[in-house]
Amino acid sequence: MSPSASSPDRDLIFLFQGGGALGAYQAGAYEALHQQGIEPDWLAGISIGAVNAALIAGSPRERRVANLKTFWDTVSSNLDFCLGQTGTAFRRLSNELAAMAGAIGGIPGFFSPRLYTPQQLLYNPDARISFYDTEPLLKTLEKLVDFDLLNQGGTRISLGAVEVTSGNFAYFDNRHQTLDARHIAASGALPPGFAPIEIDGRSYWDGGLVSNTPLQHVLSTYSGHRDMEIFQIDLFSARGAMPKDIFEAESRVKEIRYSSRTRLNTDDFARKQIFRRAAKRLLEKLPPEFADDEDAKLLKSVGIEYDVTIVHLIHRRAAYATHAMDAEFSRASVTEHWKAGYDDVMHTLNHPKWKNRGRPKNGIQTFDLAHDGRAAS
Repeated sequence: MSPSASSPDRDLIFLFQGGGALGAYQAGAYEALHQQGIEPDWLAGISIGAVNAALIAGSPRERRVANLKTFWDTVSSNLDFCLGQTGTAFRRLSNELAAMAGAIGGIPGFFSPRLYTPQQLLYNPDARISFYDTEPLLKTLEKLVDFDLLNQGGTRISLGAVEVTSGNFAYFDNRHQTLDARHIAASGALPPGFAPIEIDGRSYWDGGLVSNTPLQHVLSTYSGHRDMEIFQIDLFSARGAMPKDIFEAESRVKEIRYSSRTRLNTDDFARKQIFRRAAKRLLEKLPPEFADDEDAKLLKSVGIEYDVTIVHLIHRRAAYATHAMDAEFSRASVTEHWKAGYDDVMHTLNHPKWKNRGRPKNGIQTFDLAHDGRAAS
């Protein structure tokens, strides 16, 4: 067993951002973690991250990578636009053609364009508020995900969505309800492309409309007593270069919007963790007669014993990526995203800072090592 493999003294948690076609990065990252014997106790995902999480939690361990591979091969099966040339300009054109083809003809096993016939517009309310039908995704999930296994609770899974009429964030969790393909599709029902998914009389859109990162949910709802080791696999980087044209500006806007203040949430939790540990140490110094003091009880209620380790794994946009990077499902790009995720995990796990890590100081430590000492792709 590797030093980071599943262990009785810690909970291993995988967090998956939303990001459409970029989600292949998470699949590659999981393959590397899986090969090292690192399996999640808890998966939390939003949008395409919910799809990847469900494919993992709803598959026998020996089939997890294969089912991820089947899904990503399916959605990229009709979008190979190799122009026979190399270079950034040709690759950018190829990616744009793939994105355009997906927008016009849909993505196999994922979504198909709606036919706007008078009958559809009159009798199908979904057709009036969305461009695509996600029935293909529901069928793909029902084929690849064993929902009996997913709901048995061996691996906890939480999927983020937004209730349309209230605007409230919601998490579907197999610890609290029975999940099916609708819950996964609801987490990824990004308007106006996709219609909301109705579940128990309520309609839900993509959770990324409120927050594209499930980190805050996990940190605020964790009720265990073991140490937490979190692998946060993000598809959008909050940091980036100054854009040079309108297309790069659109890409940068998308990255900023959907990175969802990942580092801010991490830094905020780190500060709270430091205060909790300080409160615990202060309580230990108080005379016994203050044990029943109301302020002492309040401080005791916020104290926690467990340590938290957070590993950032963040997809970096390639030089030839376009503003449609999350909607571009070409086989070439999907393969590259998968490899980037795999390579970033292996680089992190083999990094001296990771191998030589000790106990977190003040109860928390973070690692962002995927591109430490090497150029980003």
